[in-house]
Amino acid sequence: MQHTGSCLCGEVTFEVDGDFENFFLCHCERCRKDTGSAHAANLFSSTAQLRWLSGKENVKTFNFKSTGHIKSFCSVCGSALPNIQMDGTLLVIPAGCLDSDVPIKPEGHIYVANKANWDNELQNIPEFDHLPNEDNA
Repeated sequence: MQHTGSCLCGEVTFEVDGDFENFFLCHCERCRKDTGSAHAANLFSSTAQLRWLSGKENVKTFNFKSTGHIKSFCSVCGSALPNIQMDGTLLVIPAGCLDSDVPIKPEGHIYVANKANWDNELQNIPEFDHLPNEDNA
């Protein structure tokens, strides 16, 4: 299966050829810090191939060596981008950078002991298709 993706500003585009084996929502402190959110949403594949279509020169990678945490991002807009880990054996794709539909659902939350204290019991809060009180007329 082929998937396409890009960064927020559109300078970096890529395609992934192959299937995703896992989809986890990671609540570790490093993922919360580098996403600025409650968790990272990452797809994993040991067989898919990544190909940069444009902007490869704008892809930067931060390797927090003491922890094994790796993050690739667009140097123009800062968007998270795919990277290759585990000595080239694992492709990690932030689900939000895909432009094509993600074919699998998350299979679990990981590192929940590090979950943000505000990220609990959210099933009853309101949902909006836009900002609250935004006039869509």
